[in-house]
Amino acid sequence: MTRTEIWRLEKYLRNLFRLDTITLIERPKQADSVEMHVSGEFIGVIFRDDEDGEVSYALQMAILEMDLPEPPPSRAG
Repeated sequence: MTRTEIWRLEKYLRNLFRLDTITLIERPKQADSVEMHVSGEFIGVIFRDDEDGEVSYALQMAILEMDLPEPPPSRAG
């Protein structure tokens, strides 16, 4: 991805999520993707797809079960 493309994507995500702490970081060995960070914490990877002349982006984000809050008693089970 070009720096202009990364800047446009970062601006779009900041507006979409109303969150100015989103940053996109280049991946030195991967030209088709960037890392997404929120407040300095790694959140996921955004991949660029150019198929038949149409460009799209896909966010891959893993959420670990151990990071989720405990459910309230009424929702357990």
